[in-house]
Amino acid sequence: MNKTPIVIALVLSLLLTTGVLVGARVLLGPAGQQQVAMSTLPAPEAESAECAALIESLPDSAFGHTRAQIIEPVPAGVAAWASSELERVTLRCGVDMPFQYTELAETVEVDGVTWLPVADVTAGSSLQTWYSVDRFPVVAITADDMSTGNADNPVAPFTDAVGALDQREGEPFPAPLSQLAASGSGDCSALIDALPATLEVGSGEDAITYQLIDDPAMAAAGYGDDAVAWQSPGLEPIVIRCGVEPSENYEAGAVLQQINDIPWFEDTILATGTTSATWYALGRETDIAVSLPQYAGGALVQISEAIEEHVPAA
Repeated sequence: MNKTPIVIALVLSLLLTTGVLVGARVLLGPAGQQQVAMSTLPAPEAESAECAALIESLPDSAFGHTRAQIIEPVPAGVAAWASSELERVTLRCGVDMPFQYTELAETVEVDGVTWLPVADVTAGSSLQTWYSVDRFPVVAITADDMSTGNADNPVAPFTDAVGALDQREGEPFPAPLSQLAASGSGDCSALIDALPATLEVGSGEDAITYQLIDDPAMAAAGYGDDAVAWQSPGLEPIVIRCGVEPSENYEAGAVLQQINDIPWFEDTILATGTTSATWYALGRETDIAVSLPQYAGGALVQISEAIEEHVPAA
């Protein structure tokens, strides 16, 4: 039996297998390394020397995931860790301070670095982005519960690297409605006293409970006794102010939303990164403004009931 063809076939198959493995390693990187695509987003400091140094100093693994290869084109100042398409943690350096960072925002300190968590409001989503608000350039880390193994925060593996950045307190944006001029008309005390301690947004498993913010925190954010606010971790607050000047953007013929006996005017001035708009209750003896995230529209029903009962019609 002539074994030459068999030997040649075996050698060729080994060479082909080796070629495939080498090619896969070249294309996919080291064994276990995932490829992650990251889009280009506004990040004015992403190409800075500080961000370049941060990216180089980041760990090779996080939450059991290895450092991923970023697919071309690679945006400046980005990194990722992944074990699959669904399990990944991403980092961006040099981003803008989020508009959710206001005088009323709740921050979290981890290993000496102050962070602002901002939750994704999509139903069923556990995705959060954490922004370093006392380090410059600003760093944003995004992950969901599955990717972090339900860790209390997704930033612990990165605090050493982020903590080495220049420590600089970020300038918070004004708290919602705090810049509105007061009208000085009408008595708001009955309404302020009657507002509930909690507001329920949504229903079922996706329901969100907002808790009343205490008076010292409100005063520290620049509010007077004409305002009440509620907050839920990682989400934008709901704020009401009674006795404000009418909206400059309201005019005859404007589209109104009727809730019970109260017509509402939505003064939609949305900034990038925030979904909150200002709503004005019309037809009462004093103007009332509510800052409300778009997903929390149901809270207007509870607020409308309190206004009807405690603020006389004009």
